[in-house]
Amino acid sequence: MSDIKVDSKQYMIKDEPYYEAVNNEVELYQSAYDVRMPMMIKGPTGCGKSRFVEYMAWKLGRPLISVACNEDMTASDLVGRFLLDKDGTKWQDGPLTTAARIGAICYLDEIVEARQDTTVVIHPLTDHRRELPLDKKGELVKAHPDFQLVISYNPGYQSLMKDLKQSTKQRFGGLDFDYPETALEVAIVTKESGVDGIMAEKLVQIAHRARNLKGHGLDEGISTRLLVYAGQLIAKGVDAEAACSMTMITPLTDDPDMRDTLHAAVQTFLG
Repeated sequence: MSDIKVDSKQYMIKDEPYYEAVNNEVELYQSAYDVRMPMMIKGPTGCGKSRFVEYMAWKLGRPLISVACNEDMTASDLVGRFLLDKDGTKWQDGPLTTAARIGAICYLDEIVEARQDTTVVIHPLTDHRRELPLDKKGELVKAHPDFQLVISYNPGYQSLMKDLKQSTKQRFGGLDFDYPETALEVAIVTKESGVDGIMAEKLVQIAHRARNLKGHGLDEGISTRLLVYAGQLIAKGVDAEAACSMTMITPLTDDPDMRDTLHAAVQTFLG
């Protein structure tokens, strides 16, 4: 094991995260966890994937260890490495190994950003073996009975260069996520940002107009997360049009024509 004793309580979600179920994803995930099925959460940016995993970890009473994947991440970043200190070398578990030892849910966010030669280290943990070989240390870690692996990614960004191998995909159950339907998204924006329902509905209408432009000048539509950002500024007294420009237009595109189109949508719905 690592020389450092891990306190699993530090990974517990203490307060209930706000999450509104869209379909039957809560019940399906609960059933998947009951049999410790590895899970894959797919959906567009800012639609609630990470919040859902946090909510389920809280609901199940399990520690949650999250990893934001990136193209520079190595297998050692996940499983661990030897570190040098004044006394010599000591082994430090990575987040995946820590989760397997303590029975946490390990959440690999945007896993397609990681290199395929990195993600293959999860394979022994996602089949009947449920074990993790630490080759550098000469140890075989048997996963805690409560351990579960969850991955997420945005299918809209898939390409031949950034996709999961079939040998990886077919180790997981999957849930498709999308932006909530209008009434539910209005309720979420109202709750999360503090604006009233009328303003929240206007923000959602702007988002719907922008989402129709996906693939026609926009790589991705305005996410629920960005709507909450806009609402939070408006609730603090920021001019609504300025708040929308700052949170829903400037981050989304640098194309002048597309920005003009989005500004026109903002002006239309804010009146």
